[in-house]
Amino acid sequence: MNQNHRQFNLSRRNSLKIVTGAIGTGILAACTGADLGAPEPTISRNDLTPDAALQKLMDGNQRFADKKRLNPNQDLVRLTEVAESQKPFAAILGCADSRFPSEIIFDQGLGDLFVCRVAGNVATPEEIGSLEFGTLVLGAKVVVVVGHKRCGAVSATVKGAQVPGQIGSLLDAIKPAVESSKNQAGDKLENASKANVVLQANRLKASPVISKLIEDNKLKVVGGYYDLDTGRVSILSES
Repeated sequence: MNQNHRQFNLSRRNSLKIVTGAIGTGILAACTGADLGAPEPTISRNDLTPDAALQKLMDGNQRFADKKRLNPNQDLVRLTEVAESQKPFAAILGCADSRFPSEIIFDQGLGDLFVCRVAGNVATPEEIGSLEFGTLVLGAKVVVVVGHKRCGAVSATVKGAQVPGQIGSLLDAIKPAVESSKNQAGDKLENASKANVVLQANRLKASPVISKLIEDNKLKVVGGYYDLDTGRVSILSES
């Protein structure tokens, strides 16, 4: 009885050694082969075209607006899949407004979107650099600049508001859009907000990194406008 018990324990220890050794070897191989400039792809690595990536986003927004969300890639299995690396299929430059988090309005999940958010969805040098990384290194196939209805940053710019601290830097970045749209018919704030989306998208396209990806048909840069009342994103411009 005791001899059998000892044999069982020895067998179990040997099995554990084999399994542990295999896992350790796999981790070591992954680490030695890693390249900071080219992250290892996750299990969900995408091979979408830019057009297909945009369509995937818009299909998700359609589900959200129609109250038919699938809430994909939001469980613990997905958490494990993307824990070590990421390969988002799309990138978003959105306003920091609390009313439209990108993963919700586009019905996506963990590891799907590379998101930059700043008041007025302004393409600052830091935001541009982040999106260069998200596209060139991580492989996002589409960048969507998302402005929205009743944007406070654009509204303050239209009104010429006097603001404290660094808030003024955001308004300065939006002013050219306000100026370009001031003679348009219709709602001044909506016109300025949409013009601002196009302006910021054009600033992204001026990046040598991003423009080269567009030229090589590896990326689209798109302007979008989110309606706070309906939950729908409409496309304003694309390249």
